[in-house]
Amino acid sequence: MSFTEHRKKLYESIPVNSLVVSYAGVPIHTNEDDYYSFEVNSQYFYLTGLEREGTAFLALKTEEKTIEMLFIEEPDEFNERWTGKMPTKEEVREISGIETVQYVDALDGMIGRFMGRYRVDQVYFDLFRCQMNDLPDYNFVKAQEFMKLYPAVLLKDLHTATAPLREVKDAEEVDKVRKAVDITRQGLEYVMKNLKPGMMEYQVQADFEYTCRRLGAKKQAFPTIAGSGLNGCMMHYGTNHCEVKDGTLILLDLGAKIENYCSDITRTYPANGKFTPRQREVYKLVLKANRAVAAAAKPGMTTKDLNDLTKDILGEGLVEMGLIEKKEEVGKYYMHGVSHPIGIDVHDISLAGDRLQPGWIISDEPGLYIDEEAIGIRIEDDLLITEDGCEVLSAAIIREPDEIEAFMADR
Repeated sequence: MSFTEHRKKLYESIPVNSLVVSYAGVPIHTNEDDYYSFEVNSQYFYLTGLEREGTAFLALKTEEKTIEMLFIEEPDEFNERWTGKMPTKEEVREISGIETVQYVDALDGMIGRFMGRYRVDQVYFDLFRCQMNDLPDYNFVKAQEFMKLYPAVLLKDLHTATAPLREVKDAEEVDKVRKAVDITRQGLEYVMKNLKPGMMEYQVQADFEYTCRRLGAKKQAFPTIAGSGLNGCMMHYGTNHCEVKDGTLILLDLGAKIENYCSDITRTYPANGKFTPRQREVYKLVLKANRAVAAAAKPGMTTKDLNDLTKDILGEGLVEMGLIEKKEEVGKYYMHGVSHPIGIDVHDISLAGDRLQPGWIISDEPGLYIDEEAIGIRIEDDLLITEDGCEVLSAAIIREPDEIEAFMADR
């Protein structure tokens, strides 16, 4: 399925007399003349396939037809000298499948023309906000500007409109995630070949990211987590500045990103290549939950169902270990959910309570975090929901403790 098909599905799902306005976004200054690494708006990429900043997509659905247009920066030799070649109209037509391409300085005029010549009852902008105190996204700012000019038009959320479409991945999307997962596998194997006590966490991170970049992954799906010892008990530990000490575990939550699609894998390895009996005991309990989720995941379930299964298994195991008195106290050592969708975003778009369907890609990531023993273990795989169950896309990334020890011994 192409980006043309993505747009077709959107047009089929929204009412007539709808305007869709989507911006790729603009680079954000760090200070002086430097910028943060640009990340394209996810809705914009899903609909166009383009990652170029400063560009925009416009579509109007009427009773008779749907008009769609792209707006790009006009190539400029001076800017290209400094920052590289800018996409041409022909190139963006080829990528997006949108025939009508104009330069971005014509965008406001075209919006005004649509509003003056056609009936527009509602307009869709990406209004997603993660936290109340987040700075406004560029699309949100442009939505506010539009509503000041056209306050009688109903403002709707493009994020919510695309969620049911993006939950189910097409074959091309699945293939991109497969590629990202395979590069992640090779990166982790390189890590295991080189991991030893005395390394710094950032050196382990560098081994993984070097391999990903060498194999063609331009970006990581998210900042690499390389937490050794007690640091592995922190969910989103990201400083990666401590020494990996002998006898400890290192928890690696990471993933390559290919053609803007993410992988999300976690593996936990013994620094010296050998699990202690206690580490192995806890590891095997986490692995039991991981395997149970993969066996249970199928259409019709929710991620809450999978998390309830995980808590039940981990809770019973912790009671047997004497760490808690009843399994309902599992939250002391397991405090996150077991699953989330994966796609263009590593925590991909979905609507709360939606049931799994064939084509969903989700994580399978039980974990236990025992601060008093400095044991943090998480095992995460990526699952593709099929007609009657799931396929473990990361099946080739070894997870059995004996296999890990054997791999690390043979180096």
